[in-house]
Amino acid sequence: MDLKQLEYFVRVAELGSFTRAAIALNIAQPALSRQIRLLEVELKQNLLTRNGRGAVPTEAGKLLLAHGRGILHQVDRAREELGQVRGSLAGRVALGLPTSLARALAVPLIRAFQTELPQASLSISEGLSVPMQESLINGRLDLAVLYNAQPLPELEISPLLEEDLLLVQRRSDSVPTEKSPDSITLRELTTLPLVIPTRPNAIRMQVESALANVGCRLNIALEIDGVSAILDLVANGSGAAVLSRNAVVSSVRPNAFITRTIIEPELRTQISMAVSASRPATRTLLATMTLIERTLRQVIKH
Repeated sequence: MDLKQLEYFVRVAELGSFTRAAIALNIAQPALSRQIRLLEVELKQNLLTRNGRGAVPTEAGKLLLAHGRGILHQVDRAREELGQVRGSLAGRVALGLPTSLARALAVPLIRAFQTELPQASLSISEGLSVPMQESLINGRLDLAVLYNAQPLPELEISPLLEEDLLLVQRRSDSVPTEKSPDSITLRELTTLPLVIPTRPNAIRMQVESALANVGCRLNIALEIDGVSAILDLVANGSGAAVLSRNAVVSSVRPNAFITRTIIEPELRTQISMAVSASRPATRTLLATMTLIERTLRQVIKH
């Protein structure tokens, strides 16, 4: 059984599409299909059922997928241990970061990674928590940092720390209350038009849930995804926002905004790391997780 064919099969099965797998593997789709067919001929089994929506494993394919993941993991481990003979860890880690953290975390993390894991490679992509969870399950990501990660049987989630959520306003729009110029109650938040991400953004869902608990609803001015776009709209006078302090501090123009603590109750978001429960972690991945936790604690200001 050819390892390359096995890798191709696992990627198609995880992504559920020959087209997506061909893009991820950087090969032509006809060549990918031919290699999968050769594997099926060798094993005398149909491994994938092709349909209009993509490709799904047959019963034989599900069995090979379970074995294939283990085999490929052992190959990665062998490469890592051979790399250790040279005195360093090797391999590639695909990491997903929330947009609000990527600007502050990516540069120090890459520097630490290059210093401590010079023979390994790191690729970083930005995204929302829910799509990143799906990417972990289907194998597009090895590791992700998530806000308010929801428990799933396919994922192993490790809480890291909590971060305050704050009201963010254009400096000239801020009208602090006499009672507490640096804070605003959750109920008072409903009087302000908000620029907020679309569902199922983790912070959006948390704010909505907290307001529902006190019998209130969001006052939505605009819905838009992307921290930079939200801050641009706030700076333009389109409304206020609810974001982490780090999202503001690491923005292009942090002095254009003021932040106020949300109280009664306070809003705090949980930051976690997540990996696939079906793919055992390599030593390189474990080392990367340690680097992320250390770097994140340095970056996040409590």
